[in-house]
Amino acid sequence: MVKQKIEFDIGGMTCSSCAIHVKKSLLSVLGVENVDVPGWESGKATVITDQEVNTKTLSSAVANAGYLASVKSIQNLETPAGSELAAQKNVDFDLLVIGGGSGGFAAAIKGEELGYRVGIINGGTIGGTCVNVGCVPSKTLIRAAEAWHNAGYHPFLGVKTSQTNLDWHVVRDQKDELIKGLRQKKYVNVLDAYPNIKLIKGYATFAADGSIHVGDKSYRALRYVIATGSQPRVLPIPGLTEAQPLTSTTLMDLDELPKSLIILGGRAVALELGQTMARLGVKVLILQRSPRLVPDHEPEIGRAIQEYLEQEGITILTGVEIERVSREGEIRSVHTRLMGQSRAFEADQILVALGRQPNTIGLGLDQVGVKQDHNGAIIVNEFQQTSNPIIYASGDVTPNPDYVYVAAASGTLAVINAMNGNQKPLDLSALPGVIFTDPQIATVGLTEENAKHQGYEVKVKILPLEYVPRALAARDVRGLIKMVVDNRSGTILGVHVLAAEAGEVIQTATMAVKFGLKVSDLTETLFPYLTQVEGLKLAALSFTKDVDKLSCCAG
Repeated sequence: MVKQKIEFDIGGMTCSSCAIHVKKSLLSVLGVENVDVPGWESGKATVITDQEVNTKTLSSAVANAGYLASVKSIQNLETPAGSELAAQKNVDFDLLVIGGGSGGFAAAIKGEELGYRVGIINGGTIGGTCVNVGCVPSKTLIRAAEAWHNAGYHPFLGVKTSQTNLDWHVVRDQKDELIKGLRQKKYVNVLDAYPNIKLIKGYATFAADGSIHVGDKSYRALRYVIATGSQPRVLPIPGLTEAQPLTSTTLMDLDELPKSLIILGGRAVALELGQTMARLGVKVLILQRSPRLVPDHEPEIGRAIQEYLEQEGITILTGVEIERVSREGEIRSVHTRLMGQSRAFEADQILVALGRQPNTIGLGLDQVGVKQDHNGAIIVNEFQQTSNPIIYASGDVTPNPDYVYVAAASGTLAVINAMNGNQKPLDLSALPGVIFTDPQIATVGLTEENAKHQGYEVKVKILPLEYVPRALAARDVRGLIKMVVDNRSGTILGVHVLAAEAGEVIQTATMAVKFGLKVSDLTETLFPYLTQVEGLKLAALSFTKDVDKLSCCAG
């Protein structure tokens, strides 16, 4: 087995930290087995590779760290066949993944598929946020609440008949059974299918020498992927901690439902769980700091979903400044300023739905030079690489959108780039998102405001759902479809849907945005009649025709 010993002259080192940075940059190159930088005063570095590594790649890695590397000498080293050095590298794994959720599993599986020795470190319950305390439990509760809300409802008469009593304990237990089954099938059993992935139970901490400590054991790898996810964020509002507020996690595990609930926040989690609780008989008040609900979405959607939620008895106040929280016995109070006046609101419980906090505490990121943003998220480039070139990150622990499918996709890409060199960036230009209210909010691409800021000459059409035959037949015309188009080319820049099952509609729009389709591409495509997705074609037709004057299925 032939190894290379490459000596470099290094320019630009002025302190001991420089020597560390140069060493880390060289170790980031796949195929490098060992690096020796005697000290910044020496101006030298010696690299041992276990395969023929291009010296330009090594020099570029040093240059990216801010220094200059020039080759002084190259020497081939013969290693006796069968020797311990030839048989194994001075590491425990080729790839070590921290986190056992969707992003971590995607990374570990990809590493195994590429033929690498993979370890996955997981502290706590395996499966991460989505299956345990996020998507799966919330969506099954949303569906249960929807079924309860619609029980006995006659769509033609517009009246509700009698309902039986709701048993929250049964609903909660069914939710837990679903979680248990999916966790076993999609995580525990999956590990059994990949014998080359070793599960290490415990919490990981980086040490200054670049190794990872789990309890009293230490591990080393050629590359690392951090996928530790996030948890509900509790902002430092005076008195909030003492009031013991609920989070999305604790709300779904309550022994008994409260009679009243104040929700702080007005985005996805607040609206989904707010509507769910209201439909289960809880009196709900939503307090939102922004002037409207879901402020990142189109204003027409924010106004419409507020109207629909208020029709169900939910009280919604926007433009609210939270000053403090207090508690007397079992009653919590939220003290606010609203329209320049002080107002206090009382409820049995408070739900904090103000975003999520990346799980980075205790990882020892400062020991290995991994930078974080002001929210504590790990900063990554488009290849999911951190400021330490041999450490990558994916999912909610980064500033990427906190969707489980983004975590999985970025986890896979992180491994491809980590093990094969940065080749494939994460493309979020056509990212679909769904808020599972009823009706659902689904969106992809640019909003009207975003498109204008990017310099497009924008043309927009809004199609009320009363023009969609499927909505009429289902007796549910709540909602709209908004299409944002480049007026010069006709290219579809964004689609925003508020409708029953909007999440099933948005993928077609995602394909249109991803592949740069034009309005004419949709109008010239056959869509099945009496489907919600037909609304996309009708929205496209509205750019050139009066849809009120079209017959059924007319194009």
